Amino acid sequence: MDLFQYAPTALILIDPINNQVLEVNQQAENLFGLTAHAFKKLAVSQLFQPCIGQLYNFSQEVMLKQQAWTSELFTERKGESLHLEVTAKYIAPNILLSCEDASVVFAKRYQSSVDLSFQSGLSHWQKNETIFEEIERHNQLLLSAVGDGIYGVDAQGKTTFVNDAAEAILGWKRSELTGKKIHDVIHHSHQDGRHYHSQDCPIYAAFHDGTVHFVDNEVFWSKQGKAISVEYTSTPVTDNGMLIGAVVIFRDVTERKKTQAKLLTALAEVDALKSRLELENAYLLEEINADFNHHQIIGQSAVVQRMINQIELVGETDANVLIIGESGTGKELIARALHETSRRKARPLIRVNCAAIPAELFESEFFGHVKGAFSGAISDRLGRFELADGATIFLDEVGEIPLQLQSKLLRVLQEQQFERVGESKTRKVDVRVIAATNQDLIKLVEQNKFREDLYFRLNVFPINSPPLRERRDDIPLLVKHFIAKVATRFNQPQPQISIAQMQHLQNYNWPGNIRELENIIERQVILAKGGKLSFDFLASETSLNKVKLKPKNDGELISAQQQKLMEKANIENALKQSLGKIYGENGAAELLGLKPTTLASKIKKYGINRLEYVA
Repeated sequence: MDLFQYAPTALILIDPINNQVLEVNQQAENLFGLTAHAFKKLAVSQLFQPCIGQLYNFSQEVMLKQQAWTSELFTERKGESLHLEVTAKYIAPNILLSCEDASVVFAKRYQSSVDLSFQSGLSHWQKNETIFEEIERHNQLLLSAVGDGIYGVDAQGKTTFVNDAAEAILGWKRSELTGKKIHDVIHHSHQDGRHYHSQDCPIYAAFHDGTVHFVDNEVFWSKQGKAISVEYTSTPVTDNGMLIGAVVIFRDVTERKKTQAKLLTALAEVDALKSRLELENAYLLEEINADFNHHQIIGQSAVVQRMINQIELVGETDANVLIIGESGTGKELIARALHETSRRKARPLIRVNCAAIPAELFESEFFGHVKGAFSGAISDRLGRFELADGATIFLDEVGEIPLQLQSKLLRVLQEQQFERVGESKTRKVDVRVIAATNQDLIKLVEQNKFREDLYFRLNVFPINSPPLRERRDDIPLLVKHFIAKVATRFNQPQPQISIAQMQHLQNYNWPGNIRELENIIERQVILAKGGKLSFDFLASETSLNKVKLKPKNDGELISAQQQKLMEKANIENALKQSLGKIYGENGAAELLGLKPTTLASKIKKYGINRLEYVA
């Protein structure tokens, strides 16, 4: 250890893998102007910060050859560059650096040479000239062998030398650059064509401020006028304390920039795919937990069989389908059956409840938006159509789409193209559209509330979803299905239902259709006593959700207009009883046996002010 500490040259033991200074001797402290404690607080890369590239290459050479020498390393000491001659030995896993001040070594060698020449006479002076010529030739060979481009400039910015690699990269001959202001030749413009003022040039700055400048995002211009992406280091050159120029080492990083751009693009695509997969997983989880029988539509009646035949006919095609039917008849179940029989079934069915989307958010919900497109758009967002690319989109309550958006929806249906909100880029999708409505779209067209061309584009293949009162023969099958489902969910034995009680169910008019039937079954299973279900109350049911078509005194049926008036009155009564509450337990939607979104649509349709009923 004493030999290390009192060695005549500066010794530094480093760990190249962990970038640590392990030990230094007294000469190293004197040479670098640092204490041993200060040394160990610095990483090796910090100690040689101005020449980190050369340090890396030298370290690799030492570990490969076991020992090496270099004069390319330098550091900062008291604000000035300290150039070094370094001999290194690989003592696995560490490297021992023996450092000397290059200027001192050069002075010693020069003085020794002069002394020798003085002693040996004229013949030795002649030999020394040969030696210096050999040194110069050796330096030129080194400059030619280096793979990076190197050139020098004087204090006026004029080129003093250019190596072979610089010629190869730039396409300029050494003779074409020497003596000229190189900034005006290869560094005159930014990549976008803007003029690059020489007073802003980091290369020239090096021989003005005396500091090393490293740049990794600029271009040099070749003789052919091509912009070459480069990274470069401009190092000042001094003579007796005077700044006389700079040496520039540069590297063509065009391919690296291209690789980086491809990587960033790939990462952006991965992020977009991740976002899409997360949304798709949400839809898949929703489907797993949904209360639907995905594999079959329950029913043996003629109207149901006819509907199933229609599903089988059109399901395998990409034709747009319009499902028409009252609330609660299972229009979404039909949409799922169409999707499951199509070639798109490997992807999730993307559902959009048009009645539940605020008017101002329709376009963003359908087509997505980019960051900053409007207040609150803090990031890019995929729209439902983009998410449904290659799959099927189900537009429930399609009659609720605002008129001003219908033209954009028509474009997607016709051309399979759209733009995100706040973006001019046109995107293409491959989407099949299934729409559903409980409204008379023809009347909406006549009232200029729905575009006729959009109606015909959606109504390529219409399917009627029959109300439960038109398929009473299916009620026993549906009741059995719902009883089994509810009993399984509540983890209790299945209660029994008598023929007389089944008759009550079949005689009831079911204004809320299958959804109302399921709700009543669930409620009665909870209330069942002795394992038996009772539906006696249906015989004289006058509850709010009963919108029953019955004969007048003169035997005529109630008109459609009267039915609407009765439905509106029932909704108002339900809101009054629920104190304006729509969602949740004892809400108006539950009382009427409707989906909250469907009820909200009807409230909007009849112009009812819910707030009038809030306590």
